[in-house]
Amino acid sequence: MSGLWLIRHGPTHAKGMCGWSDLPADLSDLAALARLSARLPEAPVVSSDLDRAVRTADALARDRPRLAHERALREMHFGDWELRRHDEIEAETPALIRDFWDRPGDVAPPGGESWNALRARCDGAIDRLWNGGDLIVVAHFGVILTQLQRALGCEALEVFGHRIEPLSLTRLSREDGVWRVIEINALP
Repeated sequence: MSGLWLIRHGPTHAKGMCGWSDLPADLSDLAALARLSARLPEAPVVSSDLDRAVRTADALARDRPRLAHERALREMHFGDWELRRHDEIEAETPALIRDFWDRPGDVAPPGGESWNALRARCDGAIDRLWNGGDLIVVAHFGVILTQLQRALGCEALEVFGHRIEPLSLTRLSREDGVWRVIEINALP
């Protein structure tokens, strides 16, 4: 059974909403990286073009083929909310941030991107990159949730209930044109 092996990058320790900011990942847990790498198939590795994903992918790739970094696999663009804490944003625009989380879809941060825009961007990238075999994708929380939403066939609000930890593995397979969930947020 082949499909997507979705890995969330290593932790950034950012306290705010971290989207397109190019923060480094903390990759000091070498044992976790080794366990995760050992769990992955011998398959091509692709990552977002943001440093935290690139370096995590490089640490996991070992002898696996490394594909070019993919800008379309970036985290959601949080616009004016970038690197700001939820409580700061809520103090300024309480209705907007509540709508953003409670009615995800077309609501976007000022200067940023909506959930539906992120989902369309990520679906397009995965459809272009996945060739029917195994593909290891090192990306971000939101990117992984978009693909989980597609496989579960659920609404965005429902998929937001899933945890996706740094250095976790979420696996999807595709059979008869339908994506299916194998595992979510596994920590090898």
